[in-house]
Amino acid sequence: MEYHNPVLLKESIDGLNINPDGVYVDVTFGGGGHAKEILSRLSEKGKLFAFDQDEDALKNAIDDERFTLIHENFRYIKRFLRFYGIKKVDGILGDFGVSSHQFDVPDRGFSIRFDGDLDMRMSTKMKTSAYDVVNFYKEEELRKIFSVYGELTNAKAIAATLIEAREETAIKTIKDLKQVLGKFLPQHAEHKVLAKIFQAIRIEVNEELLVIEEFLLQTTDLLDKDGRISLISYHSLEDRLVKRFIRNGMFEGEPEKDFYGNFSVPFKKVGKLVIPSPEEIKINSRSRSAKLRIAKRL
Repeated sequence: MEYHNPVLLKESIDGLNINPDGVYVDVTFGGGGHAKEILSRLSEKGKLFAFDQDEDALKNAIDDERFTLIHENFRYIKRFLRFYGIKKVDGILGDFGVSSHQFDVPDRGFSIRFDGDLDMRMSTKMKTSAYDVVNFYKEEELRKIFSVYGELTNAKAIAATLIEAREETAIKTIKDLKQVLGKFLPQHAEHKVLAKIFQAIRIEVNEELLVIEEFLLQTTDLLDKDGRISLISYHSLEDRLVKRFIRNGMFEGEPEKDFYGNFSVPFKKVGKLVIPSPEEIKINSRSRSAKLRIAKRL
């Protein structure tokens, strides 16, 4: 089974404008597809550090003296790079979202295609699972999750239905969840609505948007001048954060102006938004929603 088909492989690595002797970071190692491409462009002096919190990804570690795999969430990127004596890097790659492997393993609970326990944790070290969210969160918390993270217009009704159902018996499996929410799943749009519900729960379980924010804020200090970020997002919530950060260096409000009235921002975007070609989407359907944004440190 293919662990993970790297999305926008050439485009994302080209975007890093790799210096063969440079230091690079792949914060979402997964199956190692992007990492192998970066290594292929590095000299013997170059270095690549990679992050992945998923225990399964450790099996894909690359046997190369220039490569170091760090088993941690990339929200801690500065802390762990400093442990290895790295204060500045030349480029950072991020391929956000869930890997193909995580979707394809039923007992991870990420996919609507299988039955299995409600889990959705990207690392088993995490305390909160999808089961906890569905069975113990307050109604207002559930409503907010489905409204903000799932962008569902009927979030209030979905939350109320979950509260009512779990008072009778715990909602333990994906099958249970589908049955409880059956009235919200019209036959013509069942997959689309379920995908939004699962996305909302998954983002909450893994704190995905907060992790991306914390990570992006650290890239400002980590990147050398002209160093680059090459970031792939899969839904509007992720992409909005990346887009705003590249434009303003922040997620809300506007940056301050300098003495001459110019905005002082840490990054400059490189090129236009990149999306997969029809050929790539045909080969790998999961790439269809991908968006790549590239920027360099000023």
